[in-house]
Amino acid sequence: MTLTLYGGARSRASIVQWYLEEKNIPYESVQLDLQAGEQRQPEFLAINPIDKVPALVDGTVTCWESGAILLYLADQYAETPLTAADRAVLAQWVLFANATLGPGLFSASNREQEGERLLSSLNPVLEKSSYLVGDAFSVADVAVGAYLGYAMMLQNLTYEDYPAIASYVQAIMQRPAFQKVIGSR
Repeated sequence: MTLTLYGGARSRASIVQWYLEEKNIPYESVQLDLQAGEQRQPEFLAINPIDKVPALVDGTVTCWESGAILLYLADQYAETPLTAADRAVLAQWVLFANATLGPGLFSASNREQEGERLLSSLNPVLEKSSYLVGDAFSVADVAVGAYLGYAMMLQNLTYEDYPAIASYVQAIMQRPAFQKVIGSR
Protein backbone atom coordinates (compact mmCIF):
# COMPACT_ATOMS: atom_id res chain seq x y z
CA MET A 1 0.00 0.00 0.00
CA THR A 2 1.06 3.53 -0.65
CA LEU A 3 1.43 6.06 2.10
CA THR A 4 -0.28 9.29 1.04
CA LEU A 5 0.52 12.73 2.46
CA TYR A 6 -2.02 15.47 1.88
CA GLY A 7 -0.74 19.01 1.98
CA GLY A 8 -1.09 22.43 0.49
CA ALA A 9 0.97 25.47 -0.29
CA ARG A 10 2.74 26.92 2.74
CA SER A 11 1.49 24.24 5.12
CA ARG A 12 3.13 22.09 7.75
CA ALA A 13 2.95 19.19 5.32
CA SER A 14 6.48 20.17 4.27
CA ILE A 15 7.74 19.26 7.75
CA VAL A 16 6.23 15.78 7.43
CA GLN A 17 7.53 15.48 3.87
CA TRP A 18 11.02 16.36 5.10
CA TYR A 19 10.85 13.50 7.63
CA LEU A 20 9.57 11.07 4.99
CA GLU A 21 12.54 11.99 2.80
CA GLU A 22 15.00 11.66 5.72
CA LYS A 23 13.74 8.15 6.45
CA ASN A 24 13.43 7.17 2.77
CA ILE A 25 9.80 6.19 3.31
CA PRO A 26 8.01 5.89 -0.04
CA TYR A 27 4.97 8.15 -0.26
CA GLU A 28 2.62 9.90 -2.61
CA SER A 29 2.15 13.64 -2.15
CA VAL A 30 -1.29 15.10 -2.84
CA GLN A 31 -1.34 18.88 -2.90
CA LEU A 32 -4.76 20.35 -2.22
CA ASP A 33 -5.68 23.81 -3.47
CA LEU A 34 -6.51 25.39 -0.14
CA GLN A 35 -7.55 28.69 -1.74
CA ALA A 36 -10.16 26.80 -3.76
CA GLY A 37 -11.35 24.95 -0.64
CA GLU A 38 -10.39 21.44 -1.71
CA GLN A 39 -9.81 20.62 1.99
CA ARG A 40 -13.53 21.16 2.59
CA GLN A 41 -14.66 18.59 0.03
CA PRO A 42 -16.31 15.40 1.33
CA GLU A 43 -13.46 13.19 0.07
CA PHE A 44 -10.92 15.03 2.22
CA LEU A 45 -13.27 15.55 5.18
CA ALA A 46 -13.47 11.75 5.38
CA ILE A 47 -9.71 11.84 6.08
CA ASN A 48 -9.67 14.92 8.32
CA PRO A 49 -13.02 16.23 9.55
CA ILE A 50 -11.28 19.40 10.80
CA ASP A 51 -10.50 20.33 7.14
CA LYS A 52 -6.81 21.07 7.71
CA VAL A 53 -3.59 19.79 6.20
CA PRO A 54 -1.39 17.89 6.63
CA ALA A 55 -3.12 14.57 6.78
CA LEU A 56 -1.71 11.12 6.16
CA VAL A 57 -3.18 7.82 5.05
CA ASP A 58 -1.01 4.75 5.58
CA GLY A 59 -3.02 1.65 4.75
CA THR A 60 -5.82 1.57 7.29
CA VAL A 61 -4.28 4.32 9.44
CA THR A 62 -5.46 7.89 8.99
CA CYS A 63 -3.69 10.60 10.92
CA TRP A 64 -3.74 14.40 10.90
CA GLU A 65 -1.88 17.22 12.67
CA SER A 66 1.80 17.46 11.78
CA GLY A 67 3.05 16.50 15.25
CA ALA A 68 0.81 13.44 15.45
CA ILE A 69 1.88 12.38 11.96
CA LEU A 70 5.57 12.79 12.83
CA LEU A 71 5.19 10.72 15.98
CA TYR A 72 3.25 8.02 14.15
CA LEU A 73 5.93 7.81 11.44
CA ALA A 74 8.75 7.74 13.99
CA ASP A 75 7.10 4.83 15.76
CA GLN A 76 5.77 2.93 12.76
CA TYR A 77 8.97 3.17 10.72
CA ALA A 78 11.52 2.95 13.54
CA GLU A 79 14.57 0.83 12.76
CA THR A 80 14.33 -0.66 16.25
CA PRO A 81 11.13 -0.67 18.34
CA LEU A 82 10.63 2.41 20.47
CA THR A 83 10.12 2.08 24.20
CA ALA A 84 7.58 4.13 26.11
CA ALA A 85 10.47 6.27 27.36
CA ASP A 86 11.70 6.82 23.77
CA ARG A 87 8.21 7.86 22.70
CA ALA A 88 7.90 10.26 25.62
CA VAL A 89 11.18 12.02 24.85
CA LEU A 90 10.34 12.34 21.16
CA ALA A 91 6.81 13.53 21.98
CA GLN A 92 8.05 16.24 24.33
CA TRP A 93 10.22 17.76 21.57
CA VAL A 94 7.59 17.45 18.84
CA LEU A 95 4.93 18.97 21.10
CA PHE A 96 7.37 21.68 22.21
CA ALA A 97 7.98 22.55 18.55
CA ASN A 98 4.29 22.77 17.63
CA ALA A 99 2.76 24.17 20.81
CA THR A 100 5.52 26.37 22.21
CA LEU A 101 8.38 27.10 19.81
CA GLY A 102 6.28 27.75 16.69
CA PRO A 103 3.91 30.21 18.37
CA GLY A 104 6.83 31.71 20.31
CA LEU A 105 8.73 32.52 17.12
CA PHE A 106 5.96 33.28 14.62
CA SER A 107 3.58 35.47 16.58
CA ALA A 108 5.06 38.96 16.94
CA SER A 109 3.62 39.50 20.42
CA ASN A 110 4.76 36.05 21.60
CA ARG A 111 8.20 36.52 20.04
CA GLU A 112 8.75 39.67 22.09
CA GLN A 113 7.62 37.96 25.30
CA GLU A 114 8.81 34.39 24.75
CA GLY A 115 11.41 34.32 21.99
CA GLU A 116 14.47 35.18 24.05
CA ARG A 117 13.46 32.88 26.90
CA LEU A 118 12.86 29.95 24.55
CA LEU A 119 16.09 30.42 22.63
CA SER A 120 18.09 31.01 25.82
CA SER A 121 16.76 27.72 27.16
CA LEU A 122 17.34 25.78 23.94
CA ASN A 123 20.88 27.02 23.27
CA PRO A 124 22.49 25.13 26.23
CA VAL A 125 20.73 21.92 25.18
CA LEU A 126 22.39 22.20 21.76
CA GLU A 127 25.75 23.10 23.30
CA LYS A 128 25.84 19.58 24.77
CA SER A 129 24.92 17.64 21.63
CA SER A 130 24.58 18.03 17.88
CA TYR A 131 21.05 16.65 18.11
CA LEU A 132 18.15 16.97 20.52
CA VAL A 133 17.81 13.29 21.43
CA GLY A 134 21.02 11.40 21.93
CA ASP A 135 23.69 11.55 19.28
CA ALA A 136 21.55 10.76 16.24
CA PHE A 137 19.24 12.83 14.07
CA SER A 138 15.59 12.11 14.93
CA VAL A 139 12.03 13.26 14.43
CA ALA A 140 12.68 15.73 17.27
CA ASP A 141 15.23 17.49 15.07
CA VAL A 142 12.78 17.64 12.18
CA ALA A 143 10.09 19.20 14.36
CA VAL A 144 12.28 21.73 16.16
CA GLY A 145 14.69 22.29 13.27
CA ALA A 146 11.86 23.09 10.86
CA TYR A 147 10.56 25.92 13.05
CA LEU A 148 14.02 27.32 13.68
CA GLY A 149 14.81 27.17 9.96
CA TYR A 150 11.48 28.67 8.95
CA ALA A 151 11.90 31.50 11.46
CA MET A 152 15.27 32.29 9.92
CA MET A 153 13.99 32.08 6.33
CA LEU A 154 10.56 33.69 6.76
CA GLN A 155 10.95 35.98 9.77
CA ASN A 156 14.59 36.96 9.12
CA LEU A 157 15.36 35.80 12.64
CA THR A 158 19.04 35.48 13.36
CA TYR A 159 20.61 33.39 16.07
CA GLU A 160 23.75 35.45 16.55
CA ASP A 161 23.20 35.57 20.33
CA TYR A 162 22.72 31.78 20.38
CA PRO A 163 25.77 30.18 18.76
CA ALA A 164 24.74 26.58 19.39
CA ILE A 165 21.35 27.21 17.78
CA ALA A 166 23.02 29.00 14.86
CA SER A 167 25.31 26.01 14.24
CA TYR A 168 22.44 23.56 14.63
CA VAL A 169 20.23 25.43 12.16
CA GLN A 170 23.02 25.70 9.61
CA ALA A 171 23.68 21.95 9.87
CA ILE A 172 19.96 21.14 9.66
CA MET A 173 19.47 23.33 6.60
CA GLN A 174 22.35 21.60 4.79
CA ARG A 175 20.79 18.15 5.06
CA PRO A 176 19.89 16.85 1.58
CA ALA A 177 16.29 16.03 2.55
CA PHE A 178 15.78 19.52 4.01
CA GLN A 179 17.21 21.06 0.85
CA LYS A 180 14.98 18.91 -1.35
CA VAL A 181 11.76 19.69 0.49
CA ILE A 182 12.12 23.04 2.23
CA GLY A 183 15.30 24.72 1.02
CA SER A 184 14.15 24.71 -2.58
CA ARG A 185 11.05 26.82 -1.78
